[in-house]
Order: sequence, then structure tokens, then C-alpha cells
Amino acid sequence: MNSDKTRGLLCIWTDVDPEHDLDFNRWYDREHMQERVAIPGFQSARRFGAIGRCPRPYLALYYTDSLGVFQTDAYRQAFTNQTAWSLENFKRMRGTQRRVGKLSVEAGEGEGGSLALFVVPQGRLARPGMRAQLQQALTDVAAQDHVIRATLLETDAGLSTPITAPAVAAPADGLVMMEATRADVAAAHANALSESLGLPAGGVYSFQLLWRLGS
Repeated sequence: MNSDKTRGLLCIWTDVDPEHDLDFNRWYDREHMQERVAIPGFQSARRFGAIGRCPRPYLALYYTDSLGVFQTDAYRQAFTNQTAWSLENFKRMRGTQRRVGKLSVEAGEGEGGSLALFVVPQGRLARPGMRAQLQQALTDVAAQDHVIRATLLETDAGLSTPITAPAVAAPADGLVMMEATRADVAAAHANALSESLGLPAGGVYSFQLLWRLGS
């Protein structure tokens, strides 16, 4: 994929204080997604909820024209001038991982209602030939029955500033995401690829789509 066509992605993966779960979802559904998608360069946003065990049961994905969108004045203005409702919910979020990066691999077409993901640690992603291996593997997976899309987010550590006080900045790792029409298919392919990369068992998490906003 040519660099001038490589999309950017903001990924927020988090837990929330159960006492404030309703207000947290109301904030996301009634304000925050709309506010972000209105920023020039943002294309769409999707929210997911975890299926089964997951230390961070909520996942939000924001797609942009390019990684450069996160360095524009419009985005900086939004990031540094959060609404009062946003600031209140940031305090309630727990174990948050915020990743900003480029979608260096996008294989397949469309968007799946089920998603499975796992993290490729920074050291593993930096190994010679690893990006090419992931490119081929994700392209192969995207051609399988029931699979709609397979992507690799490469995290830009410099742009992945935490939004919650206890959180630490994400390293330059990778996030592999597989989307399918069936949750078991997405999870099976994600587990198989994770295992082939020699990653520890138990690092694959499954989600279902809650809703989408954008063109």
C-alpha cells in the first residue's frame, strides 16, 4: 500500500468503573463519537463490546485519512480541549490502552460485525521480516470463508499520549485485528496466527460491533 493512501487509526481499549457504566456508554453514544468524527480528516468510528473474558471490555476505533490527521491543529484543539463530560468519564476509565498509528495492512473489503484482536509486542514486530510475514498472513486470512477484513495497526509511540492519569504511553507495538461475520471464525484465525508467531496463549480477545458512525 502506498504511504499516501495509508489510513490512520485511533484505538481506545478500556475498562470502566462498573458504577458509571451507563453514563460512560451514554457519553460515547451521544457525544464523543460524534465529536471525533466531526474533526477534519476523520472518516468513521466504530464501537465494540467484548465477548467473554476481557480485561478491557470496550473498544473504540476511529479511522482517519492518514496518520498526519493526528498532527493537525484541528485534532490538537480537540485533544487539548476536552468537554466536561469527557473529562469526567476519563476519570472513570480503567486499564486504558490508547494507540494512534497507521494501518499498514488492510486486507479484505468491508467491515465485519465480529472482531478478534491480539497485540504483537514491540520487540517481536521489529524482527526482520515480521511485517512482511504479517502482510502475507493477513492477506491469506482475509480470503477465508466468513472473514471480511484483516488489519495491522502499527502504533506510533510519540502520538499515543495517554488520556487517563494512571495509564502509560503505548510502545511501538502492533495490533492485529480480524473481522468476520462469525465470532468463532474471527477468534479461530486470530488464535492460529498468534500461536504461529510464538505469542503466549490467552492473548486473543473477541468483540461484537455495537455501532458505527461515518461515511
